[in-house]
Amino acid sequence: MKSGFTLPPVYPLTSVELSNLSHADQVHLLSLGGATLIQLREKQLAPAQFYEHAKAAVAAAEKNGVRLIINDRADIALAVGAYGVHLGQDDMPPDAARRLLGDKAVIGYSTHNIEQARQALSLPIDYIAIGPIFKTSSKTDTSPTLGLDGLRAVRDAVGNAQLVAIGGISHTNARAVIEAGAGSVAVMSALLSDPAQISDATRTLIHLCQT
Repeated sequence: MKSGFTLPPVYPLTSVELSNLSHADQVHLLSLGGATLIQLREKQLAPAQFYEHAKAAVAAAEKNGVRLIINDRADIALAVGAYGVHLGQDDMPPDAARRLLGDKAVIGYSTHNIEQARQALSLPIDYIAIGPIFKTSSKTDTSPTLGLDGLRAVRDAVGNAQLVAIGGISHTNARAVIEAGAGSVAVMSALLSDPAQISDATRTLIHLCQT
């Protein structure tokens, strides 16, 4: 694990399917609610389209003073000048992404159980994502849920490593997730389901996670 990077309490993920807004528009609205680190999540577009959307989202992030992480695609993160990349278990290995993006880029890595989280400690990454904590409708290929007890066990296993929890997190349970050991909550549906309320929902969730 690298050091020197600190996760914000709330880490929003974009979704065109949920919000019916462009990634760039989502970045703008999330930033108005106080988000400082946002992940562009896009599973449907062809690479050329993904590139164009990512380029526009990075421009929006820079305009709004926030940092944008690209999900899955280290090559596109490099091409558009994103802040970093978030990798899954089946994506480019973190060491290869680190060679591609350099030492300054932030690299996150998804894990789904305590053993994967332990193994991630030896990788050249900046934070570990763990989940799903609860059942989620945002993904159909999810691993078994960990619950708060599972999250506590992962926190014990990874020590002081930067840890973000994901999966089924909402305004009603986010505070409990933070108290169980997450340094940050990654959230999509709870912020994007009502496009007119994205900024307010983000602001409220940040307050809940900080108090």
